[in-house]
Amino acid sequence: MKKLFLLIFFFGITSSGFCQLKSRTFEEVDSLAQFQKRKIIVFIHTDWCQYCQRMKNTTFKNQEVNEKLNSDFYFIDLNAEAKRAITFNKHIFKYKPSGNNVGVHELALQLGTINGQLVYPVLCVLNEEYEIIAQYNSYLKPTDFKLLLEKLQK
Repeated sequence: MKKLFLLIFFFGITSSGFCQLKSRTFEEVDSLAQFQKRKIIVFIHTDWCQYCQRMKNTTFKNQEVNEKLNSDFYFIDLNAEAKRAITFNKHIFKYKPSGNNVGVHELALQLGTINGQLVYPVLCVLNEEYEIIAQYNSYLKPTDFKLLLEKLQK
């Protein structure tokens, strides 16, 4: 009985102590936006980008960042080299190969291109009408990201 109590107590503490980031798909956001309008934050990255991986392992594991993203925004994690077709805002976006096992997704190009270039990682912020209101193509520490989220809420 003691062991059962300790086990339940331990799992209760660990599950409430960590807030996991809820990542949505573009299709989910399209559906959810009909009921609750929110700004959308799209994290555009690749598997080979070191800054992208660092941001995943620091910024997006920060409890305060996750709580704010989960409660006030829709967060979408977009691998720029994903090969599946994505339907968003009544358009279908596809992967565009540019060589042998090389290419980029049309939606990553659409949302992440800044001054004619796509440099990873990119944070793209969309308003409730799916218009780009901000783009950032650099690594953001948790403290910087929290400041950005606070500015976006105003």
